[in-house]
Amino acid sequence: MNKYLTLATGAAIFVGIPLSAQKSAEEAKTYPAPSEIVAAAKAEEWVAIAPSDLLVMDLAAVPDGKVLKPRRVVIQLMPPPFSQGWIGNIRKLAAAKFWDGTSINRVQDNYVTQWGDASEKKALPAGLAVVPESEYVSDSDSFSRIGARLGPVGRAKTADEAANEAIAAAAKPKSDGTSSDSYTLFTGNVNGWPLASDGAGVWPTHCYGMVGVGRNLSPDSGTGAELYTVIGHAPRHLDRNIALVGRVIEGIEYLSSLPRGTGALGFYEKEEERVPILSVRLGNDAKNMPAFEYLSTESASFAAYADARANRRDPFFIRPAGGADICNIPVPVRRKSVQ
Repeated sequence: MNKYLTLATGAAIFVGIPLSAQKSAEEAKTYPAPSEIVAAAKAEEWVAIAPSDLLVMDLAAVPDGKVLKPRRVVIQLMPPPFSQGWIGNIRKLAAAKFWDGTSINRVQDNYVTQWGDASEKKALPAGLAVVPESEYVSDSDSFSRIGARLGPVGRAKTADEAANEAIAAAAKPKSDGTSSDSYTLFTGNVNGWPLASDGAGVWPTHCYGMVGVGRNLSPDSGTGAELYTVIGHAPRHLDRNIALVGRVIEGIEYLSSLPRGTGALGFYEKEEERVPILSVRLGNDAKNMPAFEYLSTESASFAAYADARANRRDPFFIRPAGGADICNIPVPVRRKSVQ
């Protein structure tokens, strides 16, 4: 037997850990997984979400053994300057208890789950705004405040990067490599949200779990009474064509796992197929609400997390991808404590 092989094998047995495992453990310390980075984030890097900025939807409970299992979906509403006309309507609809007794009416595979008044006979509360299509995009003023900070891999740019690249990149075609995004020049997570820009305006992106406003054909832009959430591959072609008003931060499984509708566009064809909605309330009006917080997208931990999502180097991965779509860098949200 080769003495060198014997010695090497003996050393590995003596240590008790295969050499390959030793390497993996070493790599794991050097390159933590995204979840490990999030778990190690400092308390001051988390940002509290105001209960008044949450929309809480309780669905009809389902049998779970000998008990009924409640199904609660929690939605975080978008902050200014985005979609505030529709969000104002949503607040009025929730206060009027409009959605109580309505239902989930559409579940289209790899696309969306949609809810509202299937009968289309329920009276809307007075004073809802008619929001113009121009509000799908926040204006150039917003770009100067927010859009110039957008950059690849979901991180916020430095002031120098923003100044040097925003003007130059806006004038170049997408094919020149100034952005890894297929739809526009800039993408990134800023102020806790996935955003995109063409160098003039800024808009939120249709990532998994994002919530939008159902509408009819243009120029109708929807009131907010009909809502949907993305449950499949990000339909980014909807960006700037429909209003995004928030994202599901808890309970997405109650919307993504429903039976698919067999009608056109995934609508349920029979009334008994629809999932009853018991109530929809703003977070400060809902019972038994925990507190939520998100990882600041301007924090050092988020920058490390975004890089790890784009370049997986923890032990399972063989080759880093070298990039990530904006929708593959979801902003971490967690429960904080019971109020």
